Amino acid sequence: SLSLSLSFSLSISLTIYLSISPLIHLSHTVSSLQFYISLYGHKLPVTTIDISHDNTLIVTGSADKNIKIWGLDFGDCHRSLFAHDEAVMSVKFIPDTHMFFSVGRDKKLKQWDADKFEHIQTLEGHHKEVWSVDVSSSGEFVVTSSHDKSIRLWERTDEPLVLEDERETARELEYEKSLVATSTTIAGERDSGEAEHAGKKNMENIKAAERIMEAIEILREERAKDTQYQEELEQSKDKGVFPPERHVILSTLNMTGSDYVLDVLRKVRPSEIELSLLVLPFHYVIDLLGLLDTWLKERQHVELCCKCALYLLRVYHNQIVANKVLVAVIESLNMNTVQAIDEIRDTIGFNLAGLKFLQMDYEEGTETFFSDHTDKITSIRKKKRAVLKTVS
Repeated sequence: SLSLSLSFSLSISLTIYLSISPLIHLSHTVSSLQFYISLYGHKLPVTTIDISHDNTLIVTGSADKNIKIWGLDFGDCHRSLFAHDEAVMSVKFIPDTHMFFSVGRDKKLKQWDADKFEHIQTLEGHHKEVWSVDVSSSGEFVVTSSHDKSIRLWERTDEPLVLEDERETARELEYEKSLVATSTTIAGERDSGEAEHAGKKNMENIKAAERIMEAIEILREERAKDTQYQEELEQSKDKGVFPPERHVILSTLNMTGSDYVLDVLRKVRPSEIELSLLVLPFHYVIDLLGLLDTWLKERQHVELCCKCALYLLRVYHNQIVANKVLVAVIESLNMNTVQAIDEIRDTIGFNLAGLKFLQMDYEEGTETFFSDHTDKITSIRKKKRAVLKTVS
């Protein structure tokens, strides 16, 4: 078993023995080694221990991922904290304070307040497990060593640390992790063990979906303005009606509303397009299906439009079937999709035939070149043989 002995001066001498077990044994003077008290609470072996400067608190870390704060006077456990995602490897108090640092196999360095039992901040930088941590006597520097064969020196700065901001950042990270861990099985599909396209539902997908929704909203505004302008133009006998002002983004980019939505959709990463569409509410899907039909009719980005249309039809199949307004859109979308794919197939077939013809022509020319060269080499060799026979 692994043993670690720490000693410090009190009114009486006290020694702490740490072993590979959930128990921490405290004994009186080193000479007597009499049993004093056992601190029991960890579910897995205790891996590290440290004592505060005023000899009132003991902090222990364990393989159960928890840190426990004990009182040295009665040996009671003040608080148990879930500290790391993996085993806690080392803890160290900051001199002259009740704050301490902890490191673990999750590659993180964390700072804690042992009086308020609060997590202060998390520092990341190591690429593998962090084995040990130590603090300078002034408390200005923290040193950590890791399995990634590096030693990192952390320096305290004058920048104020706002705990609310740190907690908000931690909540955002937890939210992103929960999104990644959320099952992305689509309704109507079986969760089979077959290999599928890689993808993660994260903040990037949500932001891409928000950009698509914003573009569709701009398109709706432009269509409403155009409809109102046409009505006013029909009602007015004179020509005093002026065209409505275009949206700032559309006028800046010199695009129509439909082209702008297509541009936003085209800029989404191919690996994230499906999960971004999955986030869209259904009333945006209705507008997007109509736009996909228009783009396929105009033969714009056929591959992207087909991919989006097939995914939306698969995901929102039940809602689309129940919506009578979409019947005409789906029929037109079906016809335009088939026609566009047939045209692309014909184009690809024509190009492949042309490439094969060029390949055959090149190979024929290459064979002729090599055959001529072979004849020349053969004639040269015959001449050399004739000269040798004459000489001999």
